[in-house]
Amino acid sequence: MPAARVKKMDRLEARISPVQKKIIERAASLRGTSVTDFVLSAAQQAAMETIRDFEMLSLGGKASQAFVDALLNPPAPNAALRAAAKRHAPK
Repeated sequence: MPAARVKKMDRLEARISPVQKKIIERAASLRGTSVTDFVLSAAQQAAMETIRDFEMLSLGGKASQAFVDALLNPPAPNAALRAAAKRHAPK
């Protein structure tokens, strides 16, 4: 029994140079897939990586230590923070 197929409704178009097209066609051929499937797979993977990169916070060295210190030992609220909290407190 064949797997259920997803109905494709949207279209994506792009203009590319002949050199780009040849590279993509060669890569698709090496993977044994169609150009469309190759492009969609590569675009989806790049999109997922981009989203992950923007959603994940990465800190190194001193920045990482400063972040942990701020979490473990937060500073006392200053006047501006107290005023903001008062403005947004539920009534």
